Amino acid sequence: MLDRSDQQYHEYVQGAGKIPTGDGILLNVWEDLQAETLAALGNEEFLGRVVNGPVYTVGPLTRPVRPTGLGKELLEWLDKQPSESVMFVSFGSGGTVSAEQLVELAWGLELSQQRFIWVLRQPIVKSLDGSFFDVGKGDAGDEVLSFLPSGFTARTHGIGFILPSWASQVEILSHPSVGGFLSHCGWNSTLESIVNGVPMIAWPLYAEQRLNATLLTEEIGVAVRPKVLPSKKIVGREEIEKLVRTVMVEKEGHTLRVRVGDLKSSAQKAVARGGSSYESLCKMKEDCQMGIHHIKKSH
Repeated sequence: MLDRSDQQYHEYVQGAGKIPTGDGILLNVWEDLQAETLAALGNEEFLGRVVNGPVYTVGPLTRPVRPTGLGKELLEWLDKQPSESVMFVSFGSGGTVSAEQLVELAWGLELSQQRFIWVLRQPIVKSLDGSFFDVGKGDAGDEVLSFLPSGFTARTHGIGFILPSWASQVEILSHPSVGGFLSHCGWNSTLESIVNGVPMIAWPLYAEQRLNATLLTEEIGVAVRPKVLPSKKIVGREEIEKLVRTVMVEKEGHTLRVRVGDLKSSAQKAVARGGSSYESLCKMKEDCQMGIHHIKKSH
């Protein structure tokens, strides 16, 4: 839950208060992904005072893959790796972790003995909490690498690939060698992982990501997560090692992979002609046109 003294809390409350004033709600989901949520939104007894118009499911809306999106060196490295063998680690465009947590994460990846790509950013020295948009200073080069355990890059040479500051996330997730995603659970990242059939380690940092992590692990069933919120306590190397191995090589990881593979297929069907999201978008277009006609007639 958000701290009530946090500016984000007030922005969420303000935004939620505007929902009943809308003529409809567009959701970047599809029916198979969040059936229970959609059923609740359609229940007039519980949410009739909040949802005053139709709910349109128009997802998944994700950025398309760019054929030249990956750098030559990274692409060549990925092409050499076995299918679904690489764990991708990224906290989105504006996320980072504490310096102490970064060290534990490095050790966990190394101890797991699994291949990985890690988007490495300048950590926060002053706090345990994950940070939002507290990155960008000193993100490149040796300064960021200096926060890693001594000898880490040498010991993981060949099985790990470190990207300072930024990565072409959609292109990485769509590569057949990638088999797991340690993610902050932003909604765009979540959808990009699911539509590419990649199971997740949920590592929420801020805002609605904690709710997303619960949804992904307990309802949708495509992720595992640490026992405690990473923003509340340091997640140790042993637990990180276990989480990575769970997704990549254990039986539970296979179950997650089957589930996310089913959702990948259903997502493709949803946006295809005749699919649920395709038809929902067509319905929204018709409703908008009808609304415009009513406005014109009233003048």
